[in-house]
Amino acid sequence: MKLFKREKKLKSTNWFVFTVLAIGSIAMLFPFVWMLLSSFKTAADIYSYPPKWIPSVWTTENFTKVFEMIPFGLYYINTIYTTIVQTALQIGISIIAAYSLVHLDYPGKSLFYVFMRSSMFVPMVVTMIPMYLTVASLKLLDTYAGIILPQITTAFTTFLLISYFASIPKDLIDAAKLDGCGVLRVMTKVVIPNCSGAISTAGMFSFLGNWKSYTWPLIATTKTELRTLPIGMKYLMQESSSEYQVMMAASLMSIVPVLILFIFFSKQLVKSVTLTGMKA
Repeated sequence: MKLFKREKKLKSTNWFVFTVLAIGSIAMLFPFVWMLLSSFKTAADIYSYPPKWIPSVWTTENFTKVFEMIPFGLYYINTIYTTIVQTALQIGISIIAAYSLVHLDYPGKSLFYVFMRSSMFVPMVVTMIPMYLTVASLKLLDTYAGIILPQITTAFTTFLLISYFASIPKDLIDAAKLDGCGVLRVMTKVVIPNCSGAISTAGMFSFLGNWKSYTWPLIATTKTELRTLPIGMKYLMQESSSEYQVMMAASLMSIVPVLILFIFFSKQLVKSVTLTGMKA
């Protein structure tokens, strides 16, 4: 009897948790669904009262207007290029840094670790002026290099990888060394394959951060042909302040790469977050 009551109570608790999570999921999904439907609406449907969820007339004119108002295609290409290069460099540097901190011994290692960890508590705003002066002295303003290079190091992805690199058994590393593998081969043949999920997750976080980067590309560029999507969206807001449906269409196109990335790496992300919680 007690066991039956306990199971009944557990089921009630599960249903309560499920209901709360379902409500939260719907609340988070609401803005995306509204944006998706609004991008196909006419101006009459956008400003109708009461608001209409489903467009009375489906139109793709809003997407065409985006390209007519601003050089959206150019901004898109710039964002894709800078984001891919930044992400690749960030992950490469983070892998090397994490591997050195976990599996190598060298003078100043502890100091380097403390310095890197401390950098996570420094707001980016504090580093803007030194970064700008450095880039300007190197004559890299209004260049792709000026946008990309100052943002290729990140302590967050390094520390994310450190926890996974540390989970690889030391015996496996020693066995590889006994087989004649050097530092580079141990890292590429043993460590990286065993931490591919964590590296994918770190890459996803880096991609998202670089894709939506606004402040530094705005500071480092003045030429229209080098602007990125977040800056372009600001221009579009000024050009189409009363055309809400056009802004929704541009927003939808802006998040397509992020959605594709999430679809492909969602399993890796959930798995990595779960393992992180287990290690904690």
